[in-house]
Amino acid sequence: MGYVIAIAGKGGTGKTTIAALIVRLLKEKKLGSILAVDADPNSNLPEALGLEAKQTVGTILDQICAHPELVPGGMSKDRFIDYQVQTAVQEGDGFDLLTMGKPEGPGCYCYVNNVLRGVIGKLIKDYDYIVIDNEAGLEHFSRRTTRYADALVVISDSSSVGIKTAKRLRDLVKELKIQTRKNILIINRCAKNIEKDFFKNIDLEYIGNIPEDEGIKQISLDGDSLFKLDNNAVGIATLDKIGEKIWLRN
Repeated sequence: MGYVIAIAGKGGTGKTTIAALIVRLLKEKKLGSILAVDADPNSNLPEALGLEAKQTVGTILDQICAHPELVPGGMSKDRFIDYQVQTAVQEGDGFDLLTMGKPEGPGCYCYVNNVLRGVIGKLIKDYDYIVIDNEAGLEHFSRRTTRYADALVVISDSSSVGIKTAKRLRDLVKELKIQTRKNILIINRCAKNIEKDFFKNIDLEYIGNIPEDEGIKQISLDGDSLFKLDNNAVGIATLDKIGEKIWLRN
């Protein structure tokens, strides 16, 4: 059974960057097969991983909704969608990628949640690690598209708004009875260490902070892959030090 790492947090905290760096570290450590899932409609994870999303689940659903005659006779719509989604998985260098995207056609969006739940349920059997970059905010969890995670990793900045959002995310996960084994908090783009007691009422394990990284900032501005980031860059070096609590199976 694959090990699921779900990345969450409010917009602008570097959630997608951390997701991409985790994929990179898992690959470099040769811990097993990896599936990266971009579950954010803004679809920035492919770029961060040096890929271009050629086909998304959203475009597949649009096409089928607009042209139901594409569904072969004798095959159910759900089964045909499932087959098409399987073909949308892209091969990267040492990892695979599935991009959800966002359908535009009327009546299609209701399929996205069911498709994502079904696909993840099947693909976790085929990969050692599944890294899911969730939609910013609370919407993704409130729709219950993520029902299980070995590690829930909440990314926040050091602002009071960011910390409050992190707490709401954790509270919502418990309220919806989403099963998580580890519940982790990372403070991103923060130069100073923060005392763990500051987070004692959040019910998330604070494992550390990642300082601002000029290399990451430049790569993001250029639209390049985070695989180009130097191994000694502060962002990836720091995540490497604290990341075992995220991906170790214990």
